[in-house]
Amino acid sequence: MRIAIASDHAAVALKAMIVAWLREAGHDVADLGPHDTASVDYPDYGYKLAAAIASGAAERGVALCGSGIGISIAVNREPACRCALVGEPLSAALAREHNDANVIAMGARLTGEGMAIACLQAFLDTPFAGGRHQHRVDKLSAKESV
Repeated sequence: MRIAIASDHAAVALKAMIVAWLREAGHDVADLGPHDTASVDYPDYGYKLAAAIASGAAERGVALCGSGIGISIAVNREPACRCALVGEPLSAALAREHNDANVIAMGARLTGEGMAIACLQAFLDTPFAGGRHQHRVDKLSAKESV
């Protein structure tokens, strides 16, 4: 799977670990930065990630910052993105199953490495259920409110 990942300075270490794990699992990973802990603005990296999803360059995305909140807000400004902030695997699975989430967000200050991998595994393994959920997902991606 083609996966883009981006973070802010607070999540560089978690991002590096996730990139290594994803590549070891055989995924094609685009690390959109940053690559050091110098202070950056999370919206800039959230927008880069959203652009990768919207253009089709990546099928899924991983957004990381200190809390996961700011970068998830930035990603969700792009109508093609459905970014879910999660902290445990059930939320990650439900975000895929019910909401067809294509980006997962986590907070590096709140989520340990083991939990982050468990969330990511659930996110990648869970298919969208479609059916009764599809018309709701269509509304989420509409450029105009319904």
